[in-house]
Amino acid sequence: MDAWVWLLDILILLGVSMVLGTLAEQLKQSAIIGYILAGMLVGPKVLGLVGTGREVDFIAELGVTLLLFSIGLEFSFRRLVRMGPITFVGGTVQVLLTAAAAGLIFQLLGLGWRTSAALGMMAALSSTACVVRVLTDTSRIDSLFGRNAIGILLLQDIALVPLVLLTVALGGNSSIPESLLVLARTIGLGLLIIGGFYLLLVYLVPRLLKSGGMFKNRDLPVLLAIVLALGAAWAFHSAGLSPSLGAFIAGLLLAESPFAVQIRADVAPLRTLLVTLFFAAIGLLVDPLWVARHAVLVGAAAGAVIVLKPLIIWGIVRAFGYGPGVSLATGVCLGQVGEFSFMLANLAEAGGVIDGHLFRTVVAAAVVTLLATPYLVRTAPGLARLAETGLSLRALRRRFASGTGAVEDQEPEAGCTRVKTPVLILGFGPAGQRVAEVLLPHYGPYLVVLDLNPKNADWAESLGLEFHHGDACRREVLEHLQIRCALAVVITIPDPGECRQIIHLCRSLAPGAVILARARYHIRKWEFVVAGANIVVDEEDRVGEGLAEGLLQELAKKGLPEPPEAGTGQG
Repeated sequence: MDAWVWLLDILILLGVSMVLGTLAEQLKQSAIIGYILAGMLVGPKVLGLVGTGREVDFIAELGVTLLLFSIGLEFSFRRLVRMGPITFVGGTVQVLLTAAAAGLIFQLLGLGWRTSAALGMMAALSSTACVVRVLTDTSRIDSLFGRNAIGILLLQDIALVPLVLLTVALGGNSSIPESLLVLARTIGLGLLIIGGFYLLLVYLVPRLLKSGGMFKNRDLPVLLAIVLALGAAWAFHSAGLSPSLGAFIAGLLLAESPFAVQIRADVAPLRTLLVTLFFAAIGLLVDPLWVARHAVLVGAAAGAVIVLKPLIIWGIVRAFGYGPGVSLATGVCLGQVGEFSFMLANLAEAGGVIDGHLFRTVVAAAVVTLLATPYLVRTAPGLARLAETGLSLRALRRRFASGTGAVEDQEPEAGCTRVKTPVLILGFGPAGQRVAEVLLPHYGPYLVVLDLNPKNADWAESLGLEFHHGDACRREVLEHLQIRCALAVVITIPDPGECRQIIHLCRSLAPGAVILARARYHIRKWEFVVAGANIVVDEEDRVGEGLAEGLLQELAKKGLPEPPEAGTGQG
């Protein structure tokens, strides 16, 4: 019977989140704000329709786990290494420096060193779920500052394990040497698990995905991905590590295969469902009346995080040679308290390191920073441009003279971050292969191939082409290929219904791209033109032209005269 009560709680959370998320979108706000407010509204402190039960917390953690898995699919180990030392070195320095600076501030305010240290560690973490969600929604996850932010967030997730052990040690439940011994044992076990998953995902899984039975049924690769993500999360949890980190590593390893694009698109609906519950579950923790009574304290704490934390990260990123604009944008994106800080706060309260008043303050301030995150991430590019170029008084006068005091957003198409402008070939059957062979001498490094048949991957890779396994009818797949940057899109899909749908989708996502499409039947040619194709190759026309040319060539070889012109025959 309890299971049905849990189901009702989940249903209420999703229903109210849907309503408030829709309202937020209509008001030109992020849906995340609606989700958090939904949790506050139906939570135990307001309407009391949903309690802060363990089942909701578990589902929320599961949502973050799948989110990290999909991020891993996006990056891959090689891409993570190419991000440079900003991930591992910069992220480590950020955690240590932010925790130390925040702890010193709290100690200067009169708090004990144990309490100050615990609060500093909570302040060091940012929200992976919130930042990644907004970066994805704004198509800036692959921008320079977006990649820097993701790198630092990933290191923060890795740092969660030692931070948890240190928080427990501060409560007096274990000594520092004991905690270090547990940490060493945990890391060793984690490395063994990573090695096992490496062997599994690099050698066994690609063979399964390329087997005939696997790719013919679209459900099986999705099931395989979910099993791998949840299996890695369970293995890491059993070892005392972060389940989200395990899912992320599984995604990194699977990202090396050409199936990553399609798997990421297929798990997106489930991930969206669970991440929505995650944000709503955060809202359940907030007592709006308590926040209203302590608005000055909560506002000051949240404001300090939003201002001081980006400044620290700005200095760190600048030290790695990035410009002031990229550094500032990276810091602004991370100017919040993360979801894993709630875990540290719970441990600190249970260990007597912080009292109930401080716990409520941490929770309230963290939620305020999360509510501000969509605005911070969206304004980051504009702040970056101001930091890079400055804004002269003359420009200000010109803006106010024209009646607009706002800074104009002259950023190029969002999401267009590739160094090379790709030429996409959608469909890699005989027609697509012929297109690639002709274009290879001219556009070889720029060609990107998408096809549902994994057997075509070997042929594409033998030509040195970038191959992805995926369905071109899926918006998420095309966005992952950065179609907004595409110079041209060649569609060789034989099915006319799918081809027309793909043309519509490509034209909406890449208005400036040249779209070429294949029409198997003459009657479909104008449908494709109306759908948005610039050039349509009509197979029936080409077959007729080919037959006629072949006939003329054969007749010429035989030396036969051309037929007499009309009207010259003998009567």
